[in-house]
Amino acid sequence: MPKFSANLSMMFTEYPFLARFDAARACGFDAVEFLFPYAHSADEIGVAVQKNDLQISVFNLPPGDWESGDRGLAALSDRTAFRASIAQALPYAKATGAKRLHIMAGLATPDASAEATYIDNIRFAADQFAAAGLELLIEPINPRDMPGYFLSTTDQALALMARIDHPAVRLQFDIYHHQITRGDVIKSLSEHFSQIGHIQIASVPERQEPDRGELNYQAVFAHLDHLGYDGWLGCEYRPHGKTEDGLTWLPSPG
Repeated sequence: MPKFSANLSMMFTEYPFLARFDAARACGFDAVEFLFPYAHSADEIGVAVQKNDLQISVFNLPPGDWESGDRGLAALSDRTAFRASIAQALPYAKATGAKRLHIMAGLATPDASAEATYIDNIRFAADQFAAAGLELLIEPINPRDMPGYFLSTTDQALALMARIDHPAVRLQFDIYHHQITRGDVIKSLSEHFSQIGHIQIASVPERQEPDRGELNYQAVFAHLDHLGYDGWLGCEYRPHGKTEDGLTWLPSPG
């Protein structure tokens, strides 16, 4: 059975952010992930991780001004802001022991200019990450949840990865997004397994606990075992009630 990582940006929101690390550990999780830790210092996040003996499966680079509508910077023309986001994130990776970081692309039409900018920025970041012993993840996000996002399908992400051609760049395969844009999850996992660096799960269509939607996650888990997947499955879902009450689906926490 795969091992599971609690996404603290969506789960345990009944608690203040730093207390969510304690709550995840109390529920048996051995790893956590989150979107943006930057409201707290790297040292504060590191202490919460170390106190609970947790691993970090992934977190995101700063996305720009989220409240103003930014959804990442990599496909945008402001290279200074993008490079500053790398410098801001790396101390958090060091403080927490994270080995994988996700870079959001931003809201941009995927034309030749945006593609060229994205490729250059991801290559630059990948060099920085590789020097720090990190993997860089890119993730397609379905257009229903994030209209106008530059990177929206698995096929688009894989085509860009081929052009980027950097060993540190891997695919973050979010099953929720993939099911909405393409489906055929089990076959897709097999076809792209060698390029996947991290996997996330949630029910479809409501993005809740994985036992509540149209997907048969028990079959998915069994297939990942068959493939030999030994990474974390990020539980990036919004609980339909209190987080702890919805964990009855969890076959083997941690």
